[in-house]
Amino acid sequence: MDDLIPAPVRTGGDDSRAFVLDGATTLTAGPGTEDTERWLRATLAGAFGLPLAPAPADAPSSTNTVELRIDPALEPEGYRLGVEPVRGVRITGGSSAGVFWGAQTLRQLLGPEAFRRAPAHPGAERRVPLTEIEDGPRFGWRGLMLDVARHFMPKDGVLRMLDLLAAHKLNVFHFHLTDDQGWRVEIKRHPRLTETGAWRARTKYGHRASELWDEKPHGGFYTQDDIREIVAYAAERHIRVVPEIDIPGHSQAAISAYPELGNTDVIDTSALSVWDTWGINPNVLAPTDNTLRFFEGVFEELLDLFPADTSPFIHVGGDECLKDQWKESPAAQARMAELGLADEDGLQSWFIRHFDRWLTDRGRRLIGWDEILEGGLPEGAAVSSWRGYAGGVAAAEAGHDVVMCPEQQVYLDHRQDGGPDEPMPIGFVRTLEDVYRFEPVPPGLSDEAAGHILGAQANVWTEVMQDRSRVDYQVFPRLAAFAEVAWSPLPVPGERDFAGFEGRMRTHYARLDALGVDYRPPTGPQPWQRRPGVLGRPIEGPPPTV
Repeated sequence: MDDLIPAPVRTGGDDSRAFVLDGATTLTAGPGTEDTERWLRATLAGAFGLPLAPAPADAPSSTNTVELRIDPALEPEGYRLGVEPVRGVRITGGSSAGVFWGAQTLRQLLGPEAFRRAPAHPGAERRVPLTEIEDGPRFGWRGLMLDVARHFMPKDGVLRMLDLLAAHKLNVFHFHLTDDQGWRVEIKRHPRLTETGAWRARTKYGHRASELWDEKPHGGFYTQDDIREIVAYAAERHIRVVPEIDIPGHSQAAISAYPELGNTDVIDTSALSVWDTWGINPNVLAPTDNTLRFFEGVFEELLDLFPADTSPFIHVGGDECLKDQWKESPAAQARMAELGLADEDGLQSWFIRHFDRWLTDRGRRLIGWDEILEGGLPEGAAVSSWRGYAGGVAAAEAGHDVVMCPEQQVYLDHRQDGGPDEPMPIGFVRTLEDVYRFEPVPPGLSDEAAGHILGAQANVWTEVMQDRSRVDYQVFPRLAAFAEVAWSPLPVPGERDFAGFEGRMRTHYARLDALGVDYRPPTGPQPWQRRPGVLGRPIEGPPPTV
C-alpha cells in the first residue's frame, strides 16, 4: 500500500491482512463502467489467468467480487477503493474515468506480476491488502507529448505508450505529427504529404554538429484507420489526444510535398526535400490564401479523425518560426501591407488567429507553443509554455489557459545524469529528483491566473531517439516522478519526500520490468544503452528559471 505511484490523497486500512482473488471471484460492473470492466478483465485474465466472470444477476449479495460503481457526488476523476476480507474490492468513481483510475490502483496493489501478460507463477495467491483509499488528481491536464515526426514510432509502439500513460494516471497524449523531418498522418485530399513528406533519404546521427549519418531512408505514417484506432484505444483508457499540425514554421516536409506552400519568390521550393538534420529550419509557409485553404483542408480531415469528445484541443505549433523569408518576400510584405500589420510577428499572429477562428467555429479550441503570444493571442486560445514559465505566466495573467511544460524542467530528451556514459547527451541534467521537484504553478501567480493553469506536460523530442528502446530510456523512470507531480497534492518542491518516493520506486521498477520498459537504471545506463562516440549537446550547470 505504501508503494503506490502516484501517491494517493488518503490511505488507511490493514495491509497485514488481504482479500484473495481466485477462480471464483466475479466482476460486478455498474452502469457506465463498461470500459473499465473490459480493461480489468483482460488485464487480470492475462496476468493471473483469472476469468473474473460477471456476477450472477440473482446473486443474493456481493461477495468475492470486484465491484465497479459510479457516484456522481465524487469529483469526476476521483475514486474510492475499499478492500474487505469477504466482500472483496469496491471501486467507486465520480465518473467512468474515476473508476478506471481506481482500477489502475488495484493493479498496483496486486503486485508487479499484475503487469505481465501471462502468469509467471500459475496458482500463486493473488492478494489485495485490506485498505481504504480516497484519491483524485490535482490537475485535469496530466500529459505527455511524443514527437513521432523526427523519428517515426509505429502504431503498436504508440498503443503501448498509451498503456504506459494509463498505468501512471496520465490523461493527455499530445501527438506531434508533423515537422520538417516528416509528415505522419494520411490526408486523403493531399496524398503527397505522405507519399513524399513521410520519408527522408538519410538522418543525422546525434546532434546536428555530429559528422555521423544514418544512411538508411527513414519514415512512415499512420493511415486514417490507424489514427482512428489510436484515438479509440486512448479513449478506452480515458486519455485525450491532442493532435499537432505544426504551422507556419517546422513545415519543410509539407513544402517538399507541395512546393507552392513555401515562399516561392524567395527560394526554389521545388528543390527542397524532407529535412535530414536537426535545428530550426528557415523554410516556413507562405502567408497566402492558397496556404490557408490547403491547411483548412488538412484540419477538416483531422477533425474527423480526432472527434471533439476525445480531442477538444487542436495544437497548431507556432514555435520557432523564422521570419527571414517573409522579410525578403514581396508577396509576404504585400500581405502585411494589405492587413495593416506592423511587422512579421503580426503576420504570424494573423496566421494563428485565422485558424483560431476556423477551429472555434467548429467547436474546437486552438492551443500552441508560447511563441503564439507574439503579435497578440486570440481570446480562447491556450498556450503550451515551453521556453520557461514566463510565457505561461503572461498568458495566464492575460486570461488564457496554460499547460506548463518548461524545457528546463520537463523536457525528457534532456540528459538524466552528467556522467560520460549518457547516450547522445542533450541539454541540462534533469535527474529523477529534479523532475520530482518540478512545480507547475510558479510562485507569485495571482489566484485568478493560477486558475488558468490547466496542468502540466512532459515533452519528448526524438531527434536522438531512433527507436522505442531509446524513447523508453529517456522517458523512464522520470515519467513516474512527473506523474506524481501532476496527480498528487505534494508540498512545495523543497519539502517533497524524495527519499520516500525513491523507496516506492523500488517496487515500481519491478512493475516497469514486468512491462518490458527499457528504463534507465538508478545506477546508470546498461552497456547496450550507451552510444559512445556520438556527439550530443550537453549544457553545463543548473537550468535557469525563466
